[in-house]
Amino acid sequence: RVLVRCDFNVPQKDGVITDDIRITSAIPTIDYLVKNRAKVILMSHLGRPEGTADMKYTLKPVADRLGELLGREILFVSAPEVVSEDVRRAADLLEPGEIMLLENVRFRKEETKNDPAFSKELASLGEIFVNDAFGTAHRAHCSNVGVTKYVKTAVVGYLMEKEIAFLGNAVNNPERPFVAILGGSKVSSKISVIDNLIDKVDVLIIGGGTAYTFAKAAGGTVGDSLLEMDYLDYANKMKEKAAAKGVKLLLPVDNVVADAFSNDANTQVVPAGQIPDGWEGLDIGPETAKLFADAVKTAKTVVWNGPMGCFEMPNFAHGTEAVAKALADTDAVTIIGGGDSAAAVNQLGYGDKMTHISTGGGASLEFLEGKELPGVAAANDK
Repeated sequence: RVLVRCDFNVPQKDGVITDDIRITSAIPTIDYLVKNRAKVILMSHLGRPEGTADMKYTLKPVADRLGELLGREILFVSAPEVVSEDVRRAADLLEPGEIMLLENVRFRKEETKNDPAFSKELASLGEIFVNDAFGTAHRAHCSNVGVTKYVKTAVVGYLMEKEIAFLGNAVNNPERPFVAILGGSKVSSKISVIDNLIDKVDVLIIGGGTAYTFAKAAGGTVGDSLLEMDYLDYANKMKEKAAAKGVKLLLPVDNVVADAFSNDANTQVVPAGQIPDGWEGLDIGPETAKLFADAVKTAKTVVWNGPMGCFEMPNFAHGTEAVAKALADTDAVTIIGGGDSAAAVNQLGYGDKMTHISTGGGASLEFLEGKELPGVAAANDK
């Protein structure tokens, strides 16, 4: 009996799964176990039910979708306590090659506390534990870390192996030139990533909301744009550090600004650091898009984490799309670091042109920071 931690934390609308990439990503590991006649017991979290059995977060739709994808029945025992007598009985009756899925592990408040008693309950269902949930690898919870103390063997699955291989190689042994593109809204959430990557990359590109703090630090005006005043010194220090290490640091030279946070707002293109009062930067400008795209052309490895603007609004998705297109057109190994960047690349139709799209936003970010992930460290055979 093999207990497998998957990441089935999928988006849903009215009980219908709107993006099943995290389910399809788990299939190679499940297929391998089924072919090798394992009795497969899957577990995952979904959303944040805060330790209560909120059926809005049931994994039943995941069981149905996985069954459709595999063309076979997935046994699903709905138990608010996750491990119940019915669940134990069903696990005992599993035949080799059969699959069952447990209810949302976060229905138990002990899960996120890594409580030993709940870890033991989960471990009692299987002899071997496989962690294939990269999306939660940066958390130490019962279902991915605690459980490893009570099974004979704890290993990682194929998806986890792929994530470690791509992200690990990109950061620690990249084919050069190595370009990192960082976007998103805040400098504060990217500090450790910038610190770690500036020692490793040849070119560092900073766009998105993060860039306005750099523009302000350089003495510019940023109007009503996203700004973290506490990080102005940090931004200047990073520029100095990049110069000292011979790293090419590219920042926006122009921005698309709007007079309201709305797709229908009035817009204009202004030079970076010259955003008037009452206006806010919502995307990189056309000159910046060209500059960033050119920097990617000769790269051999590119890691991208964070969009270039408010890509959810079509009028401010052009910068993110220009970068996505540049990555799609290059021969480089292109790695998209989960979260919003993954959503943007898929939404804009470039997903299949990327070498690897990470399934873990927070986990890939911590990997890029150079941190050891608890979910990876807990496996005794990586």
